[in-house]
Amino acid sequence: MTHTMLNLTILPERFAICKLDREERLPNWGQKAAFSSVTRTHDELSIICPEVHVPPGTICEKGWRAFKFEGPFEFDLIGILNSVTVPLAEAQISIFALSTYDTDYVLVKEAQLEAAISVLSDCGHVIRQLT
Repeated sequence: MTHTMLNLTILPERFAICKLDREERLPNWGQKAAFSSVTRTHDELSIICPEVHVPPGTICEKGWRAFKFEGPFEFDLIGILNSVTVPLAEAQISIFALSTYDTDYVLVKEAQLEAAISVLSDCGHVIRQLT
């Protein structure tokens, strides 16, 4: 399978993926960082933010690291996300993906970060780390 070659940046923070009650107000801690994502559905309110901002007792999964796809990308491009998610799936690396207007992000557990870097580099993606 041919993959689109991308420039990916690893964000420096460790992230948490949090679940709140769907009717809960958006908490300030979920909006503090340079990177956060908020999604409200009929079932839940999900917040992705640096884990240092998450208060104790919050339902969340911590220890995620984020790859930012260096965009922006046109909406009619096909296979951008798959060029990263397919090789990671083939390598048995779990992901959490999200998109914005301009680009995409794929989060992997920190314990799998080095393996993910290796897999994605082997596919021809260029990866840099922010510090």
